[in-house]
Amino acid sequence: MAETTRRTKVARMTLLAMLVAVLIVLAYVNIPMPMGLSITFNMIPVAIAAMAMGIPGGMIIGGAFGLISFLQCFGIFGSSALGAALVNYNPVLMFIQRFGSRLLVGILAALVYRGMNRTKAPLAVKGAVTGFSAAFFNTLFFMSLLVLFFGNQPQLADGIAAKGVFMYIITSVGINAVVEMAVAALVTGAAGAALKKAKLI
Repeated sequence: MAETTRRTKVARMTLLAMLVAVLIVLAYVNIPMPMGLSITFNMIPVAIAAMAMGIPGGMIIGGAFGLISFLQCFGIFGSSALGAALVNYNPVLMFIQRFGSRLLVGILAALVYRGMNRTKAPLAVKGAVTGFSAAFFNTLFFMSLLVLFFGNQPQLADGIAAKGVFMYIITSVGINAVVEMAVAALVTGAAGAALKKAKLI
């Protein structure tokens, strides 16, 4: 029993290290879109960690995602045009917006998977719902905090004034959100089988 527990811990530590490495690679694979935003798939490792290790895993990888996202405002691990423009106004609020939103994504994705485990849905469906929710929460919290903290800055204010807050968010992330949610659902759903084979879920 002790040997099995040790192997499980080693497997989970290895998975965490691999997911952080994937996050770093994905940080350079963003697809630029209008408004200085981009399509990103970094919520997929967060969803996988949430499935394999629950809230602790979701928090660790979600936090790593948020930290990488914040560092991109300074040109580290790639770059974020909008982040670089806004971070000078208030670095603390930018950290909360980038790090806090992704930490929350990891927690909520783990809770979604926990809830799905109480159903008789196939593993692929549980994974797909978890991946979809991670992408959805990422967009929701990222954009909500962005508008809340920086909506009065020139980079956002004109668009918000012309369209209103809700329509500004929808038009800013419409394509991004659809692509991210669809890809996250497909990849995380498929990852469930690999996690089960590795006895991580």
